[in-house]
Amino acid sequence: MVNCCGLLTDKKEPVPLQGIQVELEVKDHVATVVSTLNYENKEDKPLEAVFVFPLPGDAAVCHFSAQIGQKQVVAEVKEKQQAREEYDDALSSGQQAFLLEESEQSPDVFSLSVGSLPPGESASIRLEYVTELAVQADEGLRFSLPAVLNPRYQPQGGEGASVQVTSVPASLVPYSLSFSAQVSSPRPVSKVESSSSLEPLQYLNPEQTQATVKLAAGHKFDRDVELLIYYKDAHQPTAVVEAGQASAKPGTLMGDPVVMVSLYPEFPQAVMSSVASCGEFVFLLDRSGSMDCATNNSKQQETRIGSARDTLLLLLKSLPMGCYFNIYSFGSRYEHIFPKSVEYSQETMEEALKKVKEMGADLGGTEILEALKHIYRQPCIPSQPRQLFVFTDGEVSNTKQVLDLVKKNSSSHRCFSFGIGEGASSALINGLAKEGGGHAQFITGTDRMQPKVMQSLRFALQPAVEDVSITWDVPKGVSVTVLSPPITAIFQGQRSLMYAQLSGQSSEAAEGCVTVKYSLAGHPSKDQLHFGLKPAGDTGLTVHRLAARTLIRSLETEERENKRVKEKVVELSVQSGVSSTFTAFVAVNKGDGEAIKGPLARRNIPTPMFCGVMTNSYMSTPQMACCAMAPARYMDLQRMAPRGASMVASSLEECDDCSYSDEDSSDCWAEVQGAIPDQAPTDPLLQLVSLQKASGCWVLDPALAAALGKTSEEVENSKPASVNQEVWATSLALIWLHGFKMDAQEEWELLAMKAVSWLRAQNAPCVTECVKAGNALLGCSVQKDALGL
Repeated sequence: MVNCCGLLTDKKEPVPLQGIQVELEVKDHVATVVSTLNYENKEDKPLEAVFVFPLPGDAAVCHFSAQIGQKQVVAEVKEKQQAREEYDDALSSGQQAFLLEESEQSPDVFSLSVGSLPPGESASIRLEYVTELAVQADEGLRFSLPAVLNPRYQPQGGEGASVQVTSVPASLVPYSLSFSAQVSSPRPVSKVESSSSLEPLQYLNPEQTQATVKLAAGHKFDRDVELLIYYKDAHQPTAVVEAGQASAKPGTLMGDPVVMVSLYPEFPQAVMSSVASCGEFVFLLDRSGSMDCATNNSKQQETRIGSARDTLLLLLKSLPMGCYFNIYSFGSRYEHIFPKSVEYSQETMEEALKKVKEMGADLGGTEILEALKHIYRQPCIPSQPRQLFVFTDGEVSNTKQVLDLVKKNSSSHRCFSFGIGEGASSALINGLAKEGGGHAQFITGTDRMQPKVMQSLRFALQPAVEDVSITWDVPKGVSVTVLSPPITAIFQGQRSLMYAQLSGQSSEAAEGCVTVKYSLAGHPSKDQLHFGLKPAGDTGLTVHRLAARTLIRSLETEERENKRVKEKVVELSVQSGVSSTFTAFVAVNKGDGEAIKGPLARRNIPTPMFCGVMTNSYMSTPQMACCAMAPARYMDLQRMAPRGASMVASSLEECDDCSYSDEDSSDCWAEVQGAIPDQAPTDPLLQLVSLQKASGCWVLDPALAAALGKTSEEVENSKPASVNQEVWATSLALIWLHGFKMDAQEEWELLAMKAVSWLRAQNAPCVTECVKAGNALLGCSVQKDALGL
């Protein structure tokens, strides 16, 4: 079952949350976020306001307080049940109380309860967290302020109660958002980009190492706010030693200095230029109803499932001959194209592509766990390293169960994950990659999925780093306690981040050294970083809190029923002031005022929900608002097939309740599939790619000529007399790619490498003649060397 999303506007209830102010401070690759939530009770009765909202999955929440008039009440971290009892006791005695707790199913969902807010009174809630910024494929650092929290699917028989999400379409959210950011780094800030409109970047010093930026005026709170921050010479190893808390006991995590080390391994070019010709590539595609939503608010934007189909086309064309592959998809059930992974060939590729074209978002809910269990039960193929690619919008509630399973099977594969669309769970997407030793990517706003996925395929085709070991060299009298889990995956140009506690005494001039050794393509390699042990100035305990969060997360993935582990997590959480699964922040206003009288009215604060393009007329049908498959499909059908649209509307109006089931989705969609015209890819690049053979070549036929924008006669008449037809066709395709699609090179680079390898294997003597004739035909000026020939 899935949680229904209540429409507050239908209930005609005022929303006590008036606005949210967010101030972001980025120091190098660490972010501190301060959110101020302003509440006002405009009703004539006391309120309890409950707000369920998203945060980054790896955020360390480290401060929670409330300002009521001139009085500030600072929350304490306590064991979760104790905190809940204190909150309830305070409300029952007429006191104001505030409770902030993390979801037990997913660490990126928090619940904030503001209790006993009297009529006419205001309160400002201050929430602070720190988080690491992930490195993107283009070397940018990604910060995301989650705004969208789509209802999370609760699997049948799942553990624990599902998170109750009160959502409205993003355009109807009744409170405002203001956002500003300050960026500083030892290296110049070259640019800051965003999926939202920004005011111009303002530099604060001549060296351009400090800058500020704000959201442009008129920003609508209808999407996650994403910033991409770029530094000059970003790939520099760094180490920050932070002094412990003066009031904390020496020998404890908060009392001792902590070092944060960032390493950027650089692999030899000879190794990086080679591409693996083996591997078992397993693609797992989300086909739940929500995958039929658009990836952003644009009415012209394709659906998530459509983008995923196009991406699978590119992936299948880019796989090396000699590898193995299979494609799984999941919803309320899971399916696979082949009973087990098959060898990559023209026949198996064509069969897979035929099935991919038929895939819709028609499998109901989001039961990813059972699909993963089935994949892990399949025996690995000798000498074919397993690479798992997971495509999902991440709308699941059993995140921790899924991550536990991936971690348990981490030795058998690498996992590359892709979060599609607004509201994708950062805890799930980042966690899959982290536990599976792979790389995570998010596709939001106007992002194209294809270049990000192909970047991850390049990572997957890199030689796997093996035998990773880390050693610390520190002066006598200093000991090192590593707080981070062992590093199992290293990729070219990607950051490896480690935390360690430093105990003991050393001179101010003393140095430490960390060495990472590993084997790459059979060759031993190492990276080394020397750093001073003298702690940096006041850093606000940011490094300590991130280290505590890392250690807490590691402990939480151990046996959850282990009482000693839970006690250790609670102790560490209380000591560091950082949230965990087993703790919560609680604050009680024990003022001298009179007790607040009267029964509390509960008000659920709505969160933006993104699911396709929603219009007022669309939202007038309550059943359609709650059906995850409806929005994008219905709007697309209105444009493409009015008869199909009326079928969907009629079917949905007959629903007895708002629950969304696999049967509802499949039956509705089966009825209207015939109303949708069969459409070939309209993207010229995808048209050309779809014609490539598994071996890497193209054949000379009318379809190729059309993709190149020429007639069959023009293509055939331009062919040099002595040139083989397939050599000519393949040469033309490469020339067209280099001549007209260099801006999308990341998408076609791997399949072009296959084409070049095929041409070389033909020992064709007339390649120069082909290039000359191809340039003349297509109107290009591509050099033979540029093609790699």
